[in-house]
Amino acid sequence: MKIGTVKEIKTGENRVGLTPLGTASLAVAKHEVFVEKGAGAGSGFSDEEYKRAGAKILMTAKEVWNKCDMVVKVKEPVISEFPLLREGLILFTYFHLASDKKLTEELMKKKVTAVAYETVELEDKSTPLLTPMSEVAGRMSVLVGVHYLQKHHGGSGVLLSGVPGVAPGKVAIVGTGVVGINAAKMAYGLGADVTIVGRNPTQLKYIDDLFHGKVKTLYSNPANIERAVSEADLLVGAVYNTGASAPKLVTRDMVRKMRKGSVIVDVSIDQGGCIETIRATTHEQPVYVEEGVIHYGVTNMPGAVARTSTLALTSATLPYALALANKGVVRAVKEDPALWKGVNTHKGKLTEKNVSSSLKIPYTPLEQALK
Repeated sequence: MKIGTVKEIKTGENRVGLTPLGTASLAVAKHEVFVEKGAGAGSGFSDEEYKRAGAKILMTAKEVWNKCDMVVKVKEPVISEFPLLREGLILFTYFHLASDKKLTEELMKKKVTAVAYETVELEDKSTPLLTPMSEVAGRMSVLVGVHYLQKHHGGSGVLLSGVPGVAPGKVAIVGTGVVGINAAKMAYGLGADVTIVGRNPTQLKYIDDLFHGKVKTLYSNPANIERAVSEADLLVGAVYNTGASAPKLVTRDMVRKMRKGSVIVDVSIDQGGCIETIRATTHEQPVYVEEGVIHYGVTNMPGAVARTSTLALTSATLPYALALANKGVVRAVKEDPALWKGVNTHKGKLTEKNVSSSLKIPYTPLEQALK
C-alpha cells in the first residue's frame, strides 16, 4: 500500500502523523511511504531522517494526498484540504465529527473511509488512540491554569500551591477519565486543593485509593457540580463519551458564581465542550473572558508540546496503521472489533452511531456499508 503523511496546517499544530520509526516499520512491511517536505519539522524530525527510514520526500501536500491509498494525520482536515479528499481514500486521524457537520458531510460526499483515532474502542470501553493525548492534555490543563491565574495574564493572582500560612488554590475537575485523572495528578502534585466530580462509582473509588483520600471525590449531579465549580480557582472540563457530543454539565449560572479572574480549561472542546460558556480557540488566540472568567478552549492542546505528543501518539497508532496497510481496511476492521468501531464513514455512509445522533445525519451500520 502507498501510505503518506503531510504537514499539519491547523493553527498551532506541530505534531506529525508518522515518525521516522513508524516509517521504517511500514517500509520493512514492504509498503511505500511518502512524506511531505518538512512535515516532521515541528516535532523535531528532519527530512533526512525520513529518507533514511525508507520514505520518499515529496515537495507538496497535494502530491502526497494524490499518490497515497492511506493518509495518516493527527488532526482532522481543514477546509483548504477538502478538495484533496477523494473516493476510496483511507484517512486515519482524529476527526471528532460530533462537533463538525461540514466535515462529516464532505467525507460522505467524497466517499472517504474515515478511521477515527478517538472512536477506536477496546472491549473494556477504553480508547487506546485517544489515551496518550488525553494524558498530555490533562497534564497540560493544570499548567495552562497556573499560567493564566497569574495577575499579569488577567487572572485572580492565586498560586495553586499556596505557601506556608496561605491556603492553596482550589481546582475542580469534571470527569474521571484519563484527562481528569491526569489533571488531578498535576494539581495534587502542585499542592492544590483538588476536587474531582464524576458519575462512575468505580472510578471515584479508584481515585480515592490512588490519592489516599487527599483528592476529594463527588458524585456527579447538578448540586455537587455547582458547589465544586463555584469554589474553584481553576475548573477543568474532562468529559468524554466515545464519538458523541459532550454534555453541557457546567451551566452559565455556575460559571457566573466563580471568582472573577478564575480560569476554565475545557479539554472536552473537541467534542463541543462540557461547559456552556466555552467555545473553540486556537494557540494563537487561546483565551477569552466570559462572565469575568478566563476561558481556554484550544482544540489541539497537545500540539504545543509536539515532540512528546507525537512520540506518544504514534506509538499507539502504528500497530493499527500497519494492520490497515497489511490487510486492507475491510479485512483489518473485520478482524479487530476495536478498529471496527473506529470507522466513522465508508462509501458515502455515516457508520458511527453517536456521531449520527449528535449531527442528526442518518446512520448506516458498518456491516451494511462494507457490502
